[in-house]
Amino acid sequence: MSTEEKSAAPRSLAEALRVRDDVSLAALLRSRPDLITPVPTDLTQLAARAGTRASVVRALERLDRFTLQTAEALAVAPDPATYGELLALMGGDEEDPAVAAALPRAAALLREQALVWGADDRLRLVRTARELLAPSPQHPSPTGLGPTVREATAGMSPGRIQEILGAVGLSSTHDSVSAVSALGALFADRRRMAALLAELPEESREVLDRLVWGPPYGQVTHDPAAHLRALLDRGLLLPTAPGTVVLPREVALHLRAGRAHRAPEPVPPPVEAAAAHRPQVVDATAAGQALAALATVDELLKEWDEGGPTVLRAGGLSVRDLKRTAVALDVPEPVAAFWVELAYGAGLIASDGEAEERYAATPAYDEWRELPPAERWARLAGTWLTATRTPGVVGGRDAKDRTLSALGPNLDRSAAPEVRHRVLALLAGLPEGASPVEESLLARLRWERPLRGPQREQRDHREPGKARDDDLRSRIARWTLSEAELLGVTGRGALAAPGRALIGAPEAPRPAAQEETGEPEGPGDKLPVHHHRTPPVAAPPTPAERAAATATAARLLAPLFPEPLDHVLLQADLTAVAPGPLERELADVLGVLADVESRGGATVYRFTPGSVRRALDAGRSAADLHAFLARHSRTPVPQPLTYLIDDVARRHGRLRVGAASAYVRCDDDATLDEILADKRAAGLGLRRLAPTVLAAQADPAALLDGLRAIGFAPAAESAAGDVLIARADSHRTPPRAAPEPVPDGPPAPDDTLLAAAIRAVRAGDLASTTPRKPGPGSGEDGGEGGAPGGTLPRTGAAETLATMQAAVLTGEALWIGYVNAEGAASQRVIAPIRVEGGFVTAYDHTADEVRTYPLHRITGVAELADDAG
Repeated sequence: MSTEEKSAAPRSLAEALRVRDDVSLAALLRSRPDLITPVPTDLTQLAARAGTRASVVRALERLDRFTLQTAEALAVAPDPATYGELLALMGGDEEDPAVAAALPRAAALLREQALVWGADDRLRLVRTARELLAPSPQHPSPTGLGPTVREATAGMSPGRIQEILGAVGLSSTHDSVSAVSALGALFADRRRMAALLAELPEESREVLDRLVWGPPYGQVTHDPAAHLRALLDRGLLLPTAPGTVVLPREVALHLRAGRAHRAPEPVPPPVEAAAAHRPQVVDATAAGQALAALATVDELLKEWDEGGPTVLRAGGLSVRDLKRTAVALDVPEPVAAFWVELAYGAGLIASDGEAEERYAATPAYDEWRELPPAERWARLAGTWLTATRTPGVVGGRDAKDRTLSALGPNLDRSAAPEVRHRVLALLAGLPEGASPVEESLLARLRWERPLRGPQREQRDHREPGKARDDDLRSRIARWTLSEAELLGVTGRGALAAPGRALIGAPEAPRPAAQEETGEPEGPGDKLPVHHHRTPPVAAPPTPAERAAATATAARLLAPLFPEPLDHVLLQADLTAVAPGPLERELADVLGVLADVESRGGATVYRFTPGSVRRALDAGRSAADLHAFLARHSRTPVPQPLTYLIDDVARRHGRLRVGAASAYVRCDDDATLDEILADKRAAGLGLRRLAPTVLAAQADPAALLDGLRAIGFAPAAESAAGDVLIARADSHRTPPRAAPEPVPDGPPAPDDTLLAAAIRAVRAGDLASTTPRKPGPGSGEDGGEGGAPGGTLPRTGAAETLATMQAAVLTGEALWIGYVNAEGAASQRVIAPIRVEGGFVTAYDHTADEVRTYPLHRITGVAELADDAG
């Protein structure tokens, strides 16, 4: 590098950012949105923020495995390092061609995210990233490397260092610094190092082999064995503490053939296809699941229509209420938690906020029911895809060892939307109709986002590519696969056409074998791996893109749904079979008149005395029920069902219950005698007031339930003696907003915000770096008037006004300090146009527009140097 090139090379991250163009800065801010929250005043502040620990940790967590391995290699490389040194650490002495092909992309990504800066001959990892990734006794490096010879011998006596030089055949030096340099050069020399190791006994080389891939630390006694003494004498093991030795980094790299990692992973593992089905079968299966999903959510909301379970004091559903809900929906408890959370996330249920707080349907539920089925499904699927609430963690424990309950707090997992979207994107990369091998999909996700923090994959102790089975991202991925199947996003494990549209993925080409024959491969047949079909990790979609994708998914799903039916098939065993989805009015009435016995492709309803009484309580007469069944049945109404309705109707309302506390009246005194004689009625506290009237100690509701339990069919009556229609009033909460997702950090900025932020940062940088003329009476450093560095200039009011007026005549730009009405100080570069009435109108380079400023808010002014560019 020439002297001119050296002088032009950036000396800091701020200078490296300063020479970037707007496209490069936009890429940085898009990948690290925390850097513009809030917008920095200039590039120096942007560089400082990019080097903070929190921001660097967040950026490292979003790197793929190979790029992270590249950063880890730079952390153990010299600072600065050349690209050749980095390639040698990643590819080893043999220079793995796959590593050599992938390394430019990884290095460019690290540069783009401002984790690495400098030219290829002076690559520098930002200081914070080096501190996080470099090996130390407290935080071992994932590379498994230990400290360098220089670091390990920092506290060693000069005499001991000279003894090591003599043991390895090097000449003594006059100081420890040169001695350590000579020892390090020996260990880095492949030929001389091989000769040195050849002199060691086999036991000594076995010790080095055990330490070479880490951890590099070992324990020795105060009187080590001969094979350990041979290593200590030659400096191949260096003491770090009493009884502890370490393998120097240079020695380990020689034993590893120069590689920083045991197994670099330059290529992402492919997602394998497990089985293939015809796309039509996948879509049909998914549509069936989507219909079942709508029916399940509708059943849940009907169950809670009059008011659902009470809200726990800490929030959420109790374990008992979740079990009851699971029984009502005929699903396992984890699945019930999923449906409850889905309805909550879609804004269909919420707490009513009353004194005895409980869950109920919201007014949005009534609006949702009016939508076409495909649009109802699309709303649920869109909610699921973007929700951060994760029902899979229900039943687990939080940080304070409290049980996590459905609808309760602490269920948000910020990574959930990204993982769900990425799982579906990976499914979209398979051949159409293909389901994935789950472990290959999980391996791909781990490569794209290696684990960090307390769950970080310990590659120095594990087989490469393996991670803990219980890490959160893997669990969310597994839940995504099962939830997508429940919801109808996938069918038979493969992504359906509506699910593909939901994530905005293009249609995948059909495999040639299916195009020619139309026959699916067997479920056990393995399909070829398709590297090229896997889409890259994309930026999250905007709200407008999500809305368009949801609408497209609904449009694709609508033709797959069968037309709702207006009839059922009545059977002699007091059941009715609905061979498909029913019209809503028919389904509502039938849901009151009969109990659902089984669901599936055909729903089976059973008529019982209790269900018929429920319809009569809702205000329908026996004639209404006969007419309804005759109108909607494709088969003749069976005689047993006619008898059942007539029998329940004949007894319905013969008894009247009112408030006395409660009373029972009946024109047939024999019926009252029968009630009094029944031992099961003893708990109701009944006594005869008149031949046709009984009084009770129980309240009317309890009396109704008690009489029904012993086989009677009483009806409630009003104070006027009229029969009360027991139609349940739907309980609704006040209007509630659906829960907002909890994002993982600041949201990604849109193009408008990026353009404005870059313009503001560049203008602020211009204001802070533009050379200024020294003020009057200032010294070489600019003094008070020149305001050197980034401080605001200070001038008197008269001098400020005179300088402004002069700049209007000459057309020169000025640097000013300005304090706004909120008291926030800033520095700006302006070109004054007019000064009058206590205001200056000027073109503000910082805001890139003409503005007017009150002169009394300008703290000072300085002229720009003649060579200011």
